[in-house]
Amino acid sequence: METDRARARVGGRYTSGVRDLATRAFTLSGCEGLARVDFFVDGDEVLLNELNTIPGFTETSVFGKLFEASGVPYVELLDRLARLGVEHHAVERAYRH
Repeated sequence: METDRARARVGGRYTSGVRDLATRAFTLSGCEGLARVDFFVDGDEVLLNELNTIPGFTETSVFGKLFEASGVPYVELLDRLARLGVEHHAVERAYRH
């Protein structure tokens, strides 16, 4: 699977840097909930390619597979996202009423 090859190529010493860069891109772009951050690997250089705010979202999509590979099963991912949605709705509703 392509996801596994990409994961292996940026493993080890790059993992925390890639996570940090993905987190910063997500936060600085004002994202909430879910997004997939894609990278290019060019030798030892890791480059941010795009921030996908509407990634495919099925059990077989890259988004779900990446979480699965990081130890978060698809069902747990759905649960986390549903909770985030409920929390976000409560905050938004508090501002309106």
